[in-house]
Amino acid sequence: QVQLVESGGGLVQAGGSLRLSCAASGGSFIINAMGWYRQAPGKQRELVATISSGGSTNYADSVKGRFTISLDNAKNVVSLQMNSLKPEDTAVYYCNANLHRGVNLNYWGQGTQVTVSS
Repeated sequence: QVQLVESGGGLVQAGGSLRLSCAASGGSFIINAMGWYRQAPGKQRELVATISSGGSTNYADSVKGRFTISLDNAKNVVSLQMNSLKPEDTAVYYCNANLHRGVNLNYWGQGTQVTVSS
């Protein structure tokens, strides 16, 4: 019954910014961590950034210094501020949540397209 709904994807020029958000809803759960992954055509899905409920963050080397992840525990919303976007950031971005509902389980959003033009 848990749903992750992403928003904020779109088309931007290189050097521009975009902010993605993902809201987790449905049922009763405790957030362990939430994060963002991306998949470009012909490539494997890769981690972009994660954040634990305690605030610990992890970033892919390719986005360090450009992307910032944040978590609003009260609203169950994770956001990804993406600055200085590059064409190689183009991908479908997926929201992920590791939630505790008796046991710890991973949930995925449907994905949102981010396209960065040169």
